[in-house]
Amino acid sequence: MKFENQYLTYNEYRLLGGKMEQMPFNLLEFEARKIIDGRTQKRLIGVEEIPQEVKLCVNKMVNTIESYISATNIDTSDGINKCNIASENIDGYSVSYVTADQVLANTQTIIKSKQVELEDIMMNYLIGCVVNNEHIMYNGVS
Repeated sequence: MKFENQYLTYNEYRLLGGKMEQMPFNLLEFEARKIIDGRTQKRLIGVEEIPQEVKLCVNKMVNTIESYISATNIDTSDGINKCNIASENIDGYSVSYVTADQVLANTQTIIKSKQVELEDIMMNYLIGCVVNNEHIMYNGVS
């Protein structure tokens, strides 16, 4: 699979200290790019020279998205989903599991946190960034 029109290339990511393999990076860069395109009303599509602020923003977003994936990864290598264990009593060997409602509430909290953090990153990196004489974050209200 070929990824084109990236805002941050894999080589640039590696130069910034990135450690991910190329395919996971490409997938996360694509996700970050789509989020930025939505927030900037696609003002960066077709731009020949992507500004440094955008590249650094994508780098930060890729690392943030990856950290959310790592934090929510479920280790089931021993056949037990440890994320769903609420409590465990070793001597009497009793295990209590979280309910589906608790899992859903936790998932919704994580998704909201991720959205807020990614929006904060875009605001910090992209406010004041101008492409083709237009502020890329401008949404029609001054």
